[in-house]
Amino acid sequence: MPGLQGDDNTKEEKLKASLWYSIGQMVDSAGLATDSNASPHFIGGLSELVWQQIQTAAQDVEAFAKHADRRIIATEDVVLLGRRSEGLKTVLQNQAKTVSKQNAPNGR
Repeated sequence: MPGLQGDDNTKEEKLKASLWYSIGQMVDSAGLATDSNASPHFIGGLSELVWQQIQTAAQDVEAFAKHADRRIIATEDVVLLGRRSEGLKTVLQNQAKTVSKQNAPNGR
């Protein structure tokens, strides 16, 4: 479909704009707490860095699911993202346990 690519680009631009805004809000909040400022150039660079990390993470979880012969990304695929960072691995495992408990019948 010819219009589909345009829709994807529009969605991507909206997501990037939302990311930029959210990062700007966090940086401004941190700046107020530390009595410092960040330039729009810094916020733009940080936003681009985070965007690239999101894209890499998305490609990784897709590859993990494909490797396991699944078409749907599972919790264990997301937990695998933390395989090289003990702190991130712990956070992801704890979050996976919390989600698992919430999704279990009767909250068990």
